[in-house]
Amino acid sequence: MSGAHQVTALELARAGVPVLPLRAGKVPFGNCPDCAGSACGGRPNMLAAGPCRCERVCHAWAAATTDTAVIGSSPWAWAWRQAVAVAYHPGGAGFTVVDLDDRAAIAWARATLPATRVVETTRGEHWIYRGATRSANHVRPGVDIKSRMSYARWLGPGIGHVASLPSVVGALLDREGQETTRPGGGVDSSVLPAQSGWVRAVATGCRHTESYVRTGLERGLSIVRSHAESGAGSSAYGVARFLAKQHARCPGPCGLAALAEDIVTAAVAVGVPEPYARRAVRNGLATAP
Repeated sequence: MSGAHQVTALELARAGVPVLPLRAGKVPFGNCPDCAGSACGGRPNMLAAGPCRCERVCHAWAAATTDTAVIGSSPWAWAWRQAVAVAYHPGGAGFTVVDLDDRAAIAWARATLPATRVVETTRGEHWIYRGATRSANHVRPGVDIKSRMSYARWLGPGIGHVASLPSVVGALLDREGQETTRPGGGVDSSVLPAQSGWVRAVATGCRHTESYVRTGLERGLSIVRSHAESGAGSSAYGVARFLAKQHARCPGPCGLAALAEDIVTAAVAVGVPEPYARRAVRNGLATAP
């Protein structure tokens, strides 16, 4: 099956659609050790542009590419062997996906949005429009917008002619201010933990063992990833607050900045816009007693 996913990815790339593999849980692969915790500075096309040129499948949607040499490269081969699906970066291809998660959302779209290409999903439909915009989750009940700085699961070409992005989508984005979210393409929570960027070297004043810190972090990241429908932003806040509380009596430093980056990465991987994820984690760390 992984070979079929790679073939699909190559076909999409040749058509100008940036692609990346998805692992179990239908989420992006975790960052490699060099990129974990944004130690690499991030990729040039991310919100906080950085110098990272990692050849591996790191940084979620930002790894999406149309370069067939990269897609077929050795650093990506291990990911394709484990891949369960193919994702694409809608904004990178000049498109916007209106992700409709249930019947009520579909009924709203049919009454409000112009007809366009429709792709059936597990729980609803993707409505594809020509034109890129910013991404946002839960702009109204059951509706997410996937375009720039986001990914959607490839579920086939769909049916119908692609229409231009309507102004009503922009109006939804103008109203959007939610920090809770569900991930693109109807994905579920990950069953594989991402590699932690926290290392003992940054926690010389922590009174806890390395095993204790890593176990607590992974449990927290699992909580964030488990909120596939909504609440990932709020969960990131809660996890950050809880972890900070565990270190309140340490003389410090405890490497909380590295822990925070891992929480942000987990939240972004399931669809939380990075600015909201960072704000939630920052507030969680700040309000812990």
